[in-house]
Amino acid sequence: MSAIYPHLLAPLELGFTTLRNRVMMGSMHTGLEEHPDGFRRMARFFGDRAAGQAGLIVTGGISPNESGSLGLGGATLEDGATGHALITDAVHQAHGKILMQILHGGRYSRISEPVAPSPISSRINPTTTRALSPNEILKTIEDFATCAQRARGCRL
Repeated sequence: MSAIYPHLLAPLELGFTTLRNRVMMGSMHTGLEEHPDGFRRMARFFGDRAAGQAGLIVTGGISPNESGSLGLGGATLEDGATGHALITDAVHQAHGKILMQILHGGRYSRISEPVAPSPISSRINPTTTRALSPNEILKTIEDFATCAQRARGCRL
C-alpha cells in the first residue's frame, strides 16, 4: 500500500461492526430498480463489488414513502423488501457489509406533486413543491423509522 494512504486497506472498527477496510462504495442509481429482473441483477452487481473487497457498500436511495420518491416508479422498501434481501444476502455471502440510504426526494422528486418542508423549486425540477403540513412531516418521520425497520428485516 502507498505510504500516502497507509490505513486504506486496514480494518476499521465502528463500535457495532468492523469493516475489512476503508474502501466505501457510495450510493448510486443503477437503473435496475424498475427492471423486471432488477433485484437479481443488482444482487450480482453488489455481490461482485463485495467480492472485490469493498469494505462498505451503500445502496441507492430508497424512499421512505411514495411522496418522497425521486420519480414515478421509484423504489420504496415496502415494494421490494424480498428483492432487497437478495442483494443483502449476495453481499454477505462475499463477506461484505452493506447499508441502505433512505432518501426523501423532496424538491428533487420528479413526481406529479412533489412535497417538501417548504414550497421551493430546485434548478433541476422547476415544479414548486407543496409544503408538507406539520402532520405530514410527523408522518414522514414515522415513515423513515418504518423504512429503517424494514431494512433490518432485509438483513441490512
